[in-house]
Order: sequence, then structure tokens, then C-alpha cells
Amino acid sequence: MVSLRDAHREFLSHLKDKSRASATILAYGKDIEQLVSYLQDQGKTDPATVETMDLQAFMQKLADEHYTPKSISRKTNSTKTFFKFLKTSNLITNDPAVSLEHPKFENKPPRILTKLEYRSLRDAARADTRMLAVIELLLQTGIRIGELSKLRVEDVDLENLTVHVPPFEDTRERTIPLNKAAAEAIKNYLPKRAKTPNHALFVTKTGRPLLIRNIRTAIDRYFKVAGIKDAKLNDLRHTWVAFQLQAGVPMTMVSKLAGHKRLSTTEKYLQFITGQNGEAKVKLEEL
Repeated sequence: MVSLRDAHREFLSHLKDKSRASATILAYGKDIEQLVSYLQDQGKTDPATVETMDLQAFMQKLADEHYTPKSISRKTNSTKTFFKFLKTSNLITNDPAVSLEHPKFENKPPRILTKLEYRSLRDAARADTRMLAVIELLLQTGIRIGELSKLRVEDVDLENLTVHVPPFEDTRERTIPLNKAAAEAIKNYLPKRAKTPNHALFVTKTGRPLLIRNIRTAIDRYFKVAGIKDAKLNDLRHTWVAFQLQAGVPMTMVSKLAGHKRLSTTEKYLQFITGQNGEAKVKLEEL
């Protein structure tokens, strides 16, 4: 008999073999660890003895402990994925999570910065050439923070005005045009970049790669300096997607450059823009 603990370990190994993103594996790991601990407290250590009512009771316990519906929905998804793996691996014959329902919750629309807001953010960081380059690159290309943190100096081609975005965990490799604002910001930053054998584009004063949490903290600080409320770093990406669509750039082109896996992800932004420019464009909009 395979215990729930053993099944948990096998599940994580399966995710690693599938080359799932490390953040995804970590999230699944924590969610299933929490579930397994709960089931053990209920005297259940064999996956085959788990019933739908046990899983429903776990989700209710989370609700009673004031977990948000969105958080419970994520744990429901983790639970469904875990038991689906057990079923396909023949570790159980019946999947108790099939009929487990997600709680209802309202998805917040993406926060799209106004021109006044992103210009204020730019002005707030004007004296910090490194962070201004970070902000411009995020705002003018729509790349993810994880992708930006992995950029190397050689990924930026200032002569041909492109940036090569290497694959990061489960994101897509692609080449994105660099507009004047982004190219100018990078050009101003490079001479001031710390001299280091490290190839990372954005480095600390001591030459070490700038970490995601450092970038996030710095941009949050500039949001406050600029007086922009309820905004997060990822909103720069949301803003890029929305502005390109509104300017009339074809959805397929925006989706490809954003690295969206599905066109439907890009399509969702249409409901949050005020109307598209009737004339189709091939050139990207500069924010």
C-alpha cells in the first residue's frame, strides 16, 4: 500500500519530470502537504480510503479559517490534479476529487495604468537609471518579471532594436522589438552597470544578478513615490497588452509577443479597453 505521504512525494517527482515551473511545484507541494496533514488527522493515510466528503470537509475547514474563495479554489485545483495523478498512476481506482466543486468568486479585472500614472512612475524613477531601464523594459515589452530577471547583456540588441527573451521555467522563448524609450533607457543604464563577469543584464552594485524580490520591492517603492495606489509590478504587463490591443495591433501578434499560451488569454483584455483603433497596425505602440 502506498501512503498519502508517499503519493505526495511521487506527485512532486512527476511534476518535476514534466518540467513544471518551480513556483508551480512549490505551490502544489504546499497545498497537498496541507491536505495530507488534514487527512492524517482524520485517520486517513491510504489514498484509496479518501472520499469526496473528506475533501469537501477540508475545503470547509479552510473557509472556516477565513481563507479567501480564490485561495480555496487554487487548493481545489491542486487537489483535483493530485488525485487525477493517483488515478492515472493506478494508485487508486476511484477519483474522489472529480465531483469536488470550486467555490464561486469574482475575478478582479486587470489593473491597467493610465498614461498619467505610468508617466508619473517613470518620472519618479528618473534619477535611478537601472530601475528606469527595468520599468521601461517591462512597460514597453510586456515581458514577465521572471523573464526580465534572467535577461543577459547579450540578449539586448541595441543595433537591431530587439530583446531576446530566453525560456524561463515554462514560458516561451521569443524576440520582442525594442522601441525608442526602452532602448534609450537601457543605453543610459549600461555604462553605469557594475563591472562584473556575470552576464545578467540587471545587477547589483556588487555585480550580482538583481533578484525578483528586489525588483518588486523597488518598483513598489516608486509606485508610492508617484502616488499610484493599488498597483503592482504585474500591472505594467497588463498595461502593455491593453494599450497594444487598443492601438489596433493584431491580437495574434500581441499574444505571441506576450508569450500567452492561448489566444483566449489575450482576448480577455478586450473587455477592459475603451475601444480599438479601427486601423490595423503592424508597429507596436510606444507607451
